[in-house]
Amino acid sequence: MLFTRRLHDGVRSGQITCSVRIWMRPHVRVGARYPMEEGEIEIDSIDPIGLPDITPQLARASGFLGVLDLLKVAKHGHGQNIYLIRFHYIAPRRSRLLRP
Repeated sequence: MLFTRRLHDGVRSGQITCSVRIWMRPHVRVGARYPMEEGEIEIDSIDPIGLPDITPQLARASGFLGVLDLLKVAKHGHGQNIYLIRFHYIAPRRSRLLRP
């Protein structure tokens, strides 16, 4: 699952935990993990929603200034179905140093 670069810090910090996507069909699965920089995103839920469900509050929770800002980024291809995806970021594990 890809995010515009300006959202990366918010996703990594846990401030952004949802995303609105406009797709033909879901492109992610609940419970699946997707790489993001050095960590991963784990999908918690995918819910179909309607255009009236995209409120200014949801847009801000998704990391955008408002509904129009979100809609410019949310549409991918020819999709017409709107999905609210909830997720959490999983930071990379620190590898232990091997002792001789």
